[in-house]
Amino acid sequence: MEFLLVILGAANWVIQWILPFVVVLSVVVVFHELGHYWVGRFYGVKVDSFSVGFGPELFSIRDKTGTKWRVAALPLGGYVKFFGDMGPASEPDPDALSHLEEAGVQRSEVFHFKPLYQRAAIVAAGPVANFILAIFIFAGMIFVFGEPYAPAHIDAVTEGSPAEEAGFMPDDLVLELQGRPVDNFRDVQRIVGISANVPLSFVVLRGDEHVSLTATPALFEEEIEGYGLVERGMLGLTLYGTYEIRRHGPLVSVAKGTEQTFEIVTQTFVYLGRVVSGRQSADQLGGPLRIAQVSGQVASADTLGLIMLIGILSVSIGLINLFPIPILDGGHLVYYAAEAVMGKPLGEGAQEVGFRIGLVAVLALMIFATWNDLVHLRVFEFLEGIFS
Repeated sequence: MEFLLVILGAANWVIQWILPFVVVLSVVVVFHELGHYWVGRFYGVKVDSFSVGFGPELFSIRDKTGTKWRVAALPLGGYVKFFGDMGPASEPDPDALSHLEEAGVQRSEVFHFKPLYQRAAIVAAGPVANFILAIFIFAGMIFVFGEPYAPAHIDAVTEGSPAEEAGFMPDDLVLELQGRPVDNFRDVQRIVGISANVPLSFVVLRGDEHVSLTATPALFEEEIEGYGLVERGMLGLTLYGTYEIRRHGPLVSVAKGTEQTFEIVTQTFVYLGRVVSGRQSADQLGGPLRIAQVSGQVASADTLGLIMLIGILSVSIGLINLFPIPILDGGHLVYYAAEAVMGKPLGEGAQEVGFRIGLVAVLALMIFATWNDLVHLRVFEFLEGIFS
């Protein structure tokens, strides 16, 4: 009986945690690789293989262009491998590139021999595909379910809060924030949330008078179920009334989905800037364990939340891949920028050193993020309780 309970518990753990994690990560990474594949094929590049997952091959088919479409045993994303690549990171393979005739491949079909602008477009297509996926997920949600809306009309100001110190009063209507018009109270919440300890300029309508105010949000820690403590800015303003749902057509929904995507990019850069400057801790940087936890929590609540999580993670993956680190897409683009300036590619030795440095940097980041996950999930406390 105990053995059966263990089996059932393990199966529940797989369904509740592992399966949502695999779905979220696979959709995001495979779509990223499809971006590389589609633009590569558009420019006539020969593709050796497109893999869903890593490791031992479970099954595969080969299409009429010679590309092997494979499903591998470790369903943690995937990769596309062009002819002449040494591996999934697209390091050039000198041996393969020097034996094109034996392989029956034309020079014009090889990624590494393509014009600079084509190589750059193929590399950039992966992150761009992630942004496009996110935009259409957010746009689809807005089109189908509408957008929560409420004027930035202040009902109450918390006593002793930064808003009270700045001079906010009940019945103020926020018109501008940081010089930009405010149409929705969510605009105020979003900007304040990423601006702890940063002075913000406001223009409010008080009666018939326009009043300029400067407020500095305080750093506030909020416990979010399934994620833990999250740091954000807080002013102490309460909305007057409640949100209504506004419906939008397809074009406006796409525009708002695009805006939401780049809001996430902005928030990410703001957070990283605060970490670098020492104004915020790096413990919010999560890795695969936290993604698995959040995926499981969201999936257990509703499918729509899981779809939104795919959109958010897609933005993050696209942005991370644009970082100027060799082995990532951004590192390749840096190489191509150097090639454009010098008029010739970097030497093989320099590229090899760069790839190794990039690999070390990515592994270090993964280890740091995983350590944060273990601390966040209180794994060390759990182990201490077992062995004490």
